Amino acid sequence: MEILSGNPIFVFDEEGRESETDIFFYAKSVTSDNLHYLRKNGGGMIFLASDYSISMKLGIPFMEEIYQAAFSNSKNFTILEIMKNHSLPYTKSKSSFSIFINHKDTFTGITDDDRSLTARSFSEVFEQAETISAEESRNIMGNSFRSPGHVPICISASNGLSERQGHTELITELFKKMSLTPVALGCEMVSKSGKSLTRLEAEMFAKDNGYLFLEGQHIKEVCL
Repeated sequence: MEILSGNPIFVFDEEGRESETDIFFYAKSVTSDNLHYLRKNGGGMIFLASDYSISMKLGIPFMEEIYQAAFSNSKNFTILEIMKNHSLPYTKSKSSFSIFINHKDTFTGITDDDRSLTARSFSEVFEQAETISAEESRNIMGNSFRSPGHVPICISASNGLSERQGHTELITELFKKMSLTPVALGCEMVSKSGKSLTRLEAEMFAKDNGYLFLEGQHIKEVCL
């Protein structure tokens, strides 16, 4: 299985949506070299893609929920309410963004070593949470990480690909289908021109380097 050997998977969502390819590594075994690879060959934001159910068990909120709580309870945060009213241009679903974290033992949190530690540790906590209570899970999560940090978490929709067809849902549903812990470390591919790599450019890059390139439609056919 390529992903368990430390190789990346390239995932293109679909034309007319984001029309972007993200590079993903299995978070459980991610290394500092993998972080360097994402920085060099991705160029976008490096983030954790996390499955919905265990994320909820860990008590991790969506960013929209944090904003809602903030402006509902204080007039100091009305700016958040104003900004929240803008919709996403590529989907009717809400944003998958959650909190930004650093592992408690990192220094600044931004180095390849620091971010790989954060990613691996989050996957380990995620795996632990599958077999223990919500209270225990949240204690471990809270005692293992600090926030804000340098690694954003994106949480899949509650109904997965049936509800939202983003990269977060595509990779976490694929990992579940493969009986892997559904946490990935990913990064969007950006070209030298500053625009997103086209599907063809991303596919050629993946194949030229001997890596797996998957289209969202193929993943949906397997997982739905």
